[in-house]
Amino acid sequence: MRVLFLSDELTILLCFIVWPIIQSGCALLMLNLPKRLFHPDHWVYRSHAFEKEGELYQTLFKVKSWKHLLPDGGAVWRKKGYQKKHLEDYRDENLEKFLVESCRGEATHIGPILLFWIFFLFTPFYVGWMMLVYSLIVNMPCIIVQRYNRPRIKHLLEKHPNRQYKQVG
Repeated sequence: MRVLFLSDELTILLCFIVWPIIQSGCALLMLNLPKRLFHPDHWVYRSHAFEKEGELYQTLFKVKSWKHLLPDGGAVWRKKGYQKKHLEDYRDENLEKFLVESCRGEATHIGPILLFWIFFLFTPFYVGWMMLVYSLIVNMPCIIVQRYNRPRIKHLLEKHPNRQYKQVG
C-alpha cells in the first residue's frame, strides 16, 4: 500500500537509491552473521530431489555456459568476503568453507527478492511488481549458480576415501 506520494522523477530516483541500499545491506548483514547459520545441510540450502544434485540448473538454464559471466561478490568485500569464482584450493577445509560461503551467497541474494515489497510503499502498484521482476532477474542467476555448485563441491569432499564431509559448525 503506497504511503509516500512523490513526483515521478523523485520516485524513479528513489528506486535507484533504494535498490543498492537493499543489495548492499543484505550483503553486509549476511557477511556479519555467524557461519553456523549457513549450514549446507539445512533444508533451505541442501539439494532437493527435484534439483537432481544441481543438474536441473544445467538442463533448464545451461548454467555452465554463463556462470563465469557473473560477478563474484566475495571480491567486493575483500576483508570478509570469500571469492567463489575460481576454486584453486581443493583442501577439505577450503571446500567446506566454500560450501558455507555458497549458502551465505545464496542468502545474500534471497534477501533482496524478499524485500521487493518495500517499493509498494512509494511507487504505483504496477511498479512494485516490476521491482519484483527486476529483483528476480538480478538475483536468481546467482542463486542458481550456488545451487548448481554446492552438490558438486559436496561430491568432491565425499569422493576420496580419506575425505569425509564434515559438519560445519
